[in-house]
Amino acid sequence: LLLHGPRGVGKQRLALWLAQLVVCDAPGPDGPCQRCGPCRMALALEHPDIHWYFPLERPKGASGEKLADKLEEARHRELAEVRAQPKRPSFSDQIRALYLGSVANIRSKAAKRPSMADGPIFIVGQAELLVPQEASQEAANALLKLLEEPPGDARFILTSSEPGMLLSTIRSRTVPLHVPPLPVPLVETFLEEGLGVASDTAGWAATLSQGSPGRAMAFLPDGDDLGPLESLRRQAFHTVVAALADDAAAGFEIAVGFPPAGARKLIDLFTFVEEWLRDLAAAAAGADVVVFNQDALARLKKHVDRASIDPARVPMAFLAVERARELARGNVNPQLVMSGLIRDLRAALRPASTGASGSASQPAVEGVRG
Repeated sequence: LLLHGPRGVGKQRLALWLAQLVVCDAPGPDGPCQRCGPCRMALALEHPDIHWYFPLERPKGASGEKLADKLEEARHRELAEVRAQPKRPSFSDQIRALYLGSVANIRSKAAKRPSMADGPIFIVGQAELLVPQEASQEAANALLKLLEEPPGDARFILTSSEPGMLLSTIRSRTVPLHVPPLPVPLVETFLEEGLGVASDTAGWAATLSQGSPGRAMAFLPDGDDLGPLESLRRQAFHTVVAALADDAAAGFEIAVGFPPAGARKLIDLFTFVEEWLRDLAAAAAGADVVVFNQDALARLKKHVDRASIDPARVPMAFLAVERARELARGNVNPQLVMSGLIRDLRAALRPASTGASGSASQPAVEGVRG
């Protein structure tokens, strides 16, 4: 089974629920009974036949069998964190992947007899990260072999927010099921009643969530700090504004602010750049009602007027973002990726601009909310 849909809508939670349904002693029309021993163990993430795998950071200084062991240790540590805090944002600023060592651990468990259920159940979350780079498909190919010849009564549930990144042969061996976003009011209710978030903050985060509870939680403040996705949203806004600036030096200042390594961390940033470009086109076309970042509508309209944005040119800017995304997946120097992206955005959105530093004053690179 392949559960696919937007990031943070609850695909892995649904997979865990389905696994619980399979092992439940007395399932009913509404699902698992929630009372039997297998249900209690499944809810506690302790059922011996339900194996949940997800992307992890690569352990330092480990390879071969040691890598597989270190990955399994890291997985158990993260499971302990999930037990302690089950309601968590679906976002990490670390580079994570599903490595060959994790697939080796799955193969090892699949070959063993189940402890309680009819067969083991394997949940592979964010399965698209089996292929973090085009040149490194070992983990995906190893999983493919397991799906082609699953041992015994083993069951597999894969989840993905980017199913197109999976090997086509993996997709062909799964039954796809789309998991849609939730209604925004339901996300707002979850934030207020489930997490105790203040009403105004819950409404703001839910509006930005696109129907994803996991995404909404990642917008919430972390103590005195911005939520991780709010920080990215603002950074993406600054990137687009720098591309619209009369002074091309603004783009250089943005680019050199990035570290010289870790380009794959830029991929989430590019998603927000695309959202701002979409809103820029909507504001330029006078379609204010469909602007996603409503809290920045006035600023968007100001930049549209200053730069004389033609909405018909925005699709070319999207192509620039996709090129930058491919470079980031190849782990090209982030400063070069960002410098090239801002240059290409500028060429797409302001083709008549000279980029001379002595031209008209540059638009301010402002914050978004507040």
